[in-house]
Amino acid sequence: MDKKTSNGRIYLKKGKDQSLLRCHPWVFSGAVAKIEGEPENGDIVEVFSSEKNLLGKGHFQKGSIMVRMLVWDDSQINSAFWLASIQRAFNQRTATLAGLKDGTTDCYRLVHGEGDFLPGLIVDIYKNVAVMQTHSAGMYASREAIAEALRKVYNDSLLAVYSKSTPIGTFKGDDDYLYLKDGVRPEPETVVLENGCRFAVDWEKGQKTGFFLDQRDNRALVYRMAKGKKVLNLFCYTGGFSVYAMKGGATGCTSVDSSQIAIDACRNNLKINGFDSQCQCICTDAIEYLRNVPKDEYQLMVVDPPAFAKHLSAKPNALRAYKKLNAMAIEKVSAGGIVFTFSCSQVVDKNDFALAVFSAAALARRKVRIIGRMTQPSDHPVDICHPEGEYLKGLILYVE
Repeated sequence: MDKKTSNGRIYLKKGKDQSLLRCHPWVFSGAVAKIEGEPENGDIVEVFSSEKNLLGKGHFQKGSIMVRMLVWDDSQINSAFWLASIQRAFNQRTATLAGLKDGTTDCYRLVHGEGDFLPGLIVDIYKNVAVMQTHSAGMYASREAIAEALRKVYNDSLLAVYSKSTPIGTFKGDDDYLYLKDGVRPEPETVVLENGCRFAVDWEKGQKTGFFLDQRDNRALVYRMAKGKKVLNLFCYTGGFSVYAMKGGATGCTSVDSSQIAIDACRNNLKINGFDSQCQCICTDAIEYLRNVPKDEYQLMVVDPPAFAKHLSAKPNALRAYKKLNAMAIEKVSAGGIVFTFSCSQVVDKNDFALAVFSAAALARRKVRIIGRMTQPSDHPVDICHPEGEYLKGLILYVE
């Protein structure tokens, strides 16, 4: 249902409009001087400066981030808005993702929150199914309008739109199909293509939307460097890096994760790509496994842990954890070996991460050179006015 009118007005404190004038999409509660009306979570509100100048409109939500901005003028947030927004995101993907043009990739992120000027919304495409995650009350309340826009943009080629939501404020959240072509519910698991590699994705039971699409370009780098090397993939999840390494000519690969579900999925993905007989998949703690690995057994390591810090208060402990983990990897990789190391913690920026890895190299007492820097791919864009959106950072290390 369209939300055509605002349900309240937000007035900012004097001097607190500068970030919005630079088009940063968040209004923090501490910047708010007054609220007119009684907006509920998910409502559209108008935002004004202390001089009562309209700055734009956005989704209201009680909490630290009180408004997530959608427009910077008096535009209506209606079906035309959602259609234009989804179409804009679609156009960027078709223009920049080579795999969509040559048929080697049929899974990608269509909407990446603030990076597509739609804060709180994630939409991933798995072949002909759109999987939506809403991270704000406003996007959750708008999910049916978004599903209709998706159907129109894809010109009815979508088989389904699946909403995978979590509780937000007063909304309990639910997982449901918002659109089914001809009323037919698809199987929740399908095999997709990524750069010619095949992966089984279960959008109902898998983590996030079912697959970590943000490592596509970095997996391709592993493919290019793995030939003739024995590979260790730590925190492997469903084995994306393992499949690419084997496809790139690795002599073998050991995949480690503490989740049995992840290990089973990893083993299955290696099998459907024809590599299961050459690989080990081990369910155990990745850090403990690395601690007991003989030195020089692996010539290439992938260190891709989950976020060690989801909040700023956890940042110091996260940096210590990155230092300890990378020191072990640098110490254990063979001479002339390569370490791909990552952080997906948003509160740890690329300079913090690089410093942690520098400290790790000093602790391991080995000569290390940075031969590459990595980030998220083009379907995970960063709004230039919202640098916080650059969450994924990585380094390729050459260890003497």
